[in-house]
This record gives sequence, structure tokens and C-alpha cells, in this order.
Amino acid sequence: MSGGPEVVEAAFQERYGEPAAAVVRAPGRVNLVGEHTDYNEGFVLPMAIDREVRIALRPRDDDSVVVAALDVDDETRFSLASLTRGSGWAEYLKGVAWAFAEAGIGLRGWEGVVAGNVPVGAGLSSSAALELAVARAFQASSGFAWQPARAARLCQRAENGWVGINSGIMDQLISALGEEGHALLLDCRSLEGEAVPLPPGHLVAVLDTGTRRGLVGTAYNERQQQCQAAARHYGVAALRDVDLATLEAGAAGLDDVTRRRARHVVSENARTLAGAAAMRRGDAAALGELMNASHASLKDDFEVSSDALDAIQACAVAQPGCLGARMTGAGFGGCAVALVEERAADAFLAAVRGCYDGGGRRARAYLCRPAAGASRLR
Repeated sequence: MSGGPEVVEAAFQERYGEPAAAVVRAPGRVNLVGEHTDYNEGFVLPMAIDREVRIALRPRDDDSVVVAALDVDDETRFSLASLTRGSGWAEYLKGVAWAFAEAGIGLRGWEGVVAGNVPVGAGLSSSAALELAVARAFQASSGFAWQPARAARLCQRAENGWVGINSGIMDQLISALGEEGHALLLDCRSLEGEAVPLPPGHLVAVLDTGTRRGLVGTAYNERQQQCQAAARHYGVAALRDVDLATLEAGAAGLDDVTRRRARHVVSENARTLAGAAAMRRGDAAALGELMNASHASLKDDFEVSSDALDAIQACAVAQPGCLGARMTGAGFGGCAVALVEERAADAFLAAVRGCYDGGGRRARAYLCRPAAGASRLR
């Protein structure tokens, strides 16, 4: 979804002639370090951002869900008792309903309005933001206990089992568990998280290349299969259980592509833990170096970067006040993320916009602040 989430209450009032009974929201995210490690049961270091999806709603007395999406000028209507697969944005709503019902959670219908300002396809997890906002809407209408980690798991189930994207748990977890002012070191096996603060005097910039990618039917699922093959080779449940020494010792039995895929995941887990340690001690320089190394690994070993992402990352690291930058998200297009000195932030954004040559596409660059996870506003 894209657009301004603050409009949903006015749109609900206009549509239904009364104020919404509840307003819920869920944020997008950037990932500082730890890409393609989540579905390998590893570590990630994302932060929820101050861009979100918001829903204004009221419960219904039947099992119907009726939602108007302001950003795409469309409406969906479906029955919780007879969910059928289709296509488009509404599948995320139906998928959440399906996953929660499958888990034995009783759901009540609702009607409402949804809008957001998380760019779609940019690597900022617009889909997870939508899923968690929908989950909070169902909680508001149905009254079940809100358990953030469980909700994240069920929203991941919706994306995997209904939408058909074999994503890991990171996006949903950070949208559910984000803490204002902090990134989260997340263990994607235990689902435990530790809040770590941004280094003092530094901000995170999102650098949008203007390119977009889709995940269904792309190389994303292929990468996941390659990682699973590598884990089987090493006789472990997931590449989380392989360290760099073990990786090199057993590499002779792997083909070159699978070996490089595994090397990225194993080294990225190590970078993620080192990144969190750097943040705890306020070491922005070390965190920036790890971000640069992560981008190189994603480009060369995991091969999920793109010319546009490489160009904007190079523009970023060439600017004064930038400590490091990397692509963020699944790759193949979308955004990069940079760590910049607060005092240089405005000049940095302008310089990147001027430097980047996207083949006719202009870069969008803006600062993001760490936000709280999915919540009910009223």
C-alpha cells in the first residue's frame, strides 16, 4: 500500500457516517544487517520505521469482511466461512483470516478503510505491514488476546501458505515487535528479540532506486531451495547451525553456486551479531563497515542485488557523513539503507539524489526513525 495512513479516519467517517470503532496500525521496516538469514533460522537486525499501514474499522454482526483500499481505489468483500483464492492486494487479508482461523482463533467480520505510506515492492515490507495491521483489525473486532510473536508467525503463515511467497519470519516479527528508538536483534529460531539503540548522533536513511520487484515466481524461492540443499549437505536443520570454519571444511562437496549461497548466509549471521555488538557500544564506524560487507556479499555470493542497487549504494558510501550502506529487503530492486551522521543528513540526502543515475528514474531519499510495532491507536 502507499499513501497517507492518517486519512483513514476521515474516509471511514465519510463512508459510514460515524467514527470508526477502532483504528489500528502496523509499520514497515528496514533491515540494517542480516539479509536472507531469516528463513535459515538465523539472526537479523531490522528496525520498524515511521511509515505504516493504518486501518479504521468497526465490527460486523456477520462473518463478512468489507475493506476499501484508498491507495488503489478498490474494495474487497469476502466471507470468513468461504474463503477462496484470487489475486491482488486482498489476498493478504484473506490469507491472514485463513491463518488465524486455521490456528483455532475465532474471528468476527468487520468493515473498514485501509491506507498506508510504505512503498510497495521497495524492500520495506509493505506486505508485512498490511498483514499485521489486518491481524490487529481482527483482534479489535474479535477480542482475542494480542500475542505479537504468535501474530507474526500466523502472518508469515498467511504469506507462505496463502499468498505463495516462501518468506522468512523477519518482516512480520519486526512489524509486530518493533520498539521506538531501537533496532531489534532477532533470533529467527527462538523468536526472541533484544532491543539495541542506534549509535548516538546517527540516523538511518532509506534510498529508493525507483525500481521494483515481485517475489512470487522470482529467484527468491530458488535461493531458499539452494540454502536448504546446503543445510542438507552439512547435515543440519538450517544454515544457522554452520559456522565459517565448518563451512570451509565441508565446501569441497558443494557446487560453486550453492557454496556461495551458503557462504553468504553463514557470514551474514556473523555480521549481524557483530552489528548488534557494535550498536551496544555505540560504534557507528564498525556498524557501517559491516553494512558495506553485507552489500558485497549479497551482490557477489547471493546475487540478489541489481545495477540500480549497486549504483545507489556506491553513491551513498562516497558521501561525507555516511558510515555504510547496503541493499535492504529481498533484492532485485527497491531500496538501500544507509547509516549517516545526523549533522550531515540533509546534505547526504541531496547528494545521493544528485549522484544517482537510475536510467531515467530519480532516487527518493528520506530519513526514517525507529518506530513501535503493530498497535491499536484507539
